[in-house]
Amino acid sequence: MKRSRQTLVAIAWVSAWGCASEAVPVDSPPPRAAIVAPKRVAATPSSGCSDDEAARPARQVLRGSASFYANSLAGNPTASGVPYDPGVLSAAHRTLPFGTRVRVTRTDADVPPVCVTVNDRGPYAGRRRIIDLSRLAAERLKMVGKGVVPVRVDVM
Repeated sequence: MKRSRQTLVAIAWVSAWGCASEAVPVDSPPPRAAIVAPKRVAATPSSGCSDDEAARPARQVLRGSASFYANSLAGNPTASGVPYDPGVLSAAHRTLPFGTRVRVTRTDADVPPVCVTVNDRGPYAGRRRIIDLSRLAAERLKMVGKGVVPVRVDVM
């Protein structure tokens, strides 16, 4: 009886070892969405919104405060891996997927909205801040002097 138990244990061990040493195909992880760098825009008074984006109704509307990146962060990598460029219309949001286009409208001033691409995570300065904007987007919203302004964010 003792010998047959040892034999069974040895067979089980060899079987397990043999299975573990075989090359077992592993399901590959789902492909990651391509990280697209926001396009560099000439410093013109345009909003960065295409005609389609300007007319499109929002899928989701968020309200809160917006701030903007310091110039000293230029060249540092964003959470998406794209270096921060103050001359592009980009933004940071805590949860929206990278590449999401949003239309940001100042609610305390009569300024045309600006459309930006989410390519970073943040802001982390407080729960009321819902979006961090690039320097160009902040200039287009005329918020550089104030620093933090109330906004409406339309997710497209």
